Amino acid sequence: MPRVKTGVTRRRRHKKVLGLTKGFRGANSRLYKRAKEALLHSGQYAYIGRRLRKRDMRKLWITRISAAVKEADETMNYSRFMNGLKKANIEINRKMLSELAIADFTAFKNLVSKVRG
Repeated sequence: MPRVKTGVTRRRRHKKVLGLTKGFRGANSRLYKRAKEALLHSGQYAYIGRRLRKRDMRKLWITRISAAVKEADETMNYSRFMNGLKKANIEINRKMLSELAIADFTAFKNLVSKVRG
């Protein structure tokens, strides 16, 4: 079997990795070996970050709902409000509750009064 030199293939592979790591600090964007390692790590961080973002958004929605409930009714807190929603058979998720509190506060106040009564 004839010998095959990897010049073109290797160059393409290196260019692809170095292109993806463009903007990284120091040798991580210039040296192939370091760039490849940095690319692997960045992929792991991105994967983890996509899961953390969901957690962070839920935390934000809960904070917004809690603040809106306090503003609508001083005696009620977030946990009592969510428990009241469940007892009143009102199925609405936290994202939509948060949007309702921001966009249409009067409707949110009506929801709080329904839960209260």
